[in-house]
Amino acid sequence: MLRVVAGHYGGRRLVAPRGSSTRPTAERVREALFSMLGPLEDARVLDLFAGSGALGIESLSRGANEAVFVEPDRRALEAIRANLRTVGADQSAQVIPRQALAYLPTEPLEAEARFDLVFIDPPYSSAPQLAGPLSERLPLLLRPDARIVTESDKRTPLELSLPLAQERVYGDTRIAIHRGA
Repeated sequence: MLRVVAGHYGGRRLVAPRGSSTRPTAERVREALFSMLGPLEDARVLDLFAGSGALGIESLSRGANEAVFVEPDRRALEAIRANLRTVGADQSAQVIPRQALAYLPTEPLEAEARFDLVFIDPPYSSAPQLAGPLSERLPLLLRPDARIVTESDKRTPLELSLPLAQERVYGDTRIAIHRGA
């Protein structure tokens, strides 16, 4: 069962898209991650490779103002929209049906369009190929003091070339928190 861990929507059940292409972040990992992140009041959040949208929704539950969900898979998009309706966060969210790299800018975004927190949870097998393009383009959409959270397999981690603030391993899952450059 997938559910929101804490905050305004704590305990509400979420759906995950059918099939094996989406791997929702385990509840204990989300709980530990959000403990590391601390308060998210008024944050603007980007959930790349959004899957079920659990990370972005957890952020909204914990005080983020807005979340943008980027996901190309039709079933995952349906799950994200259903989950946003379930928790009543439709007005605080934008769902973008697009590949993550196609969404990322090639020029710096205007200040008001930038993000305080970015979640990156790609298919584990694609992590090594994504590290370079993500490291290059993520700074173009970050606010000062922004944080980037990556989730990857500890055996083939997603290693960004941005300053690493924290790193934890939970089973086979590696969580890394980076600071914007």
